[in-house]
Amino acid sequence: MTDVTRAEVCAAAIADAFADDGEIFGSPMGTLPMLGVRLAKLTSNPDLVLSDGESLYLGGVPPIFAKADVVEGWIPFRKVFDVVAYGRRHVMMGATQVDKHGNQNISAIGPFDQPQRQLLGSRGAPGNTVNNRTSYWVPKHSTRVFVEKVDIVSGVGPRAAKQAGPAAAKFNDIHRIVSNLGVFDVKGDDDTVRLLSVHPGVSVDEVVDATGFDLHIRGDVPITREPTEAELMIIRNVLDPKNIRDREVPPVGAAK
Repeated sequence: MTDVTRAEVCAAAIADAFADDGEIFGSPMGTLPMLGVRLAKLTSNPDLVLSDGESLYLGGVPPIFAKADVVEGWIPFRKVFDVVAYGRRHVMMGATQVDKHGNQNISAIGPFDQPQRQLLGSRGAPGNTVNNRTSYWVPKHSTRVFVEKVDIVSGVGPRAAKQAGPAAAKFNDIHRIVSNLGVFDVKGDDDTVRLLSVHPGVSVDEVVDATGFDLHIRGDVPITREPTEAELMIIRNVLDPKNIRDREVPPVGAAK
């Protein structure tokens, strides 16, 4: 399937990250995470519980950024915190920086006492990473994102969670990191980021060169699977007929 785009490969990889979750609240943040989670709902994990990202539980699976057609329930903002603290939830967040131990930064760039650039702030990252299964999506893999050590820890990786004690480590679960180049977890030696697969057309050397720390690589690295014909039909005709996905991850060779 030579016409499969990089964005579609990423969507399938994200769907795979949620495939084995069972009945859990899927909480994606961003275009490709939303596409991938809804793809999982329609294929590998129909038990996923989805929201519109604001205040509604979805009964159906509408196209991304479309108005909900079937509403199953209401989840006001204050109730979200109850789900974060006590519920079964898998959140996929973005990351301005990710370091070798799976810590994430969305707070600021530069020294803690005098940062050079203010970002979103920690937001829900600390609570997410010590309470819920958490994955990350990085649309532009580079040494500026994948760094030796994050400037500020917003999302807590497994090594830091263990060092903080049982309250932080008990439910800490950094499940997957999906970028436009490959798929990773944090199960390398000493809780380090490990390369699981490279996307079609990407070499291991390209990923290594675009990463600002030594990746854990164990044996031959497989190629990320391409979406099936059925998944492509769902992506292109059901979930993203306006092709919003290519704005976030342009096809290889497209003008930027």
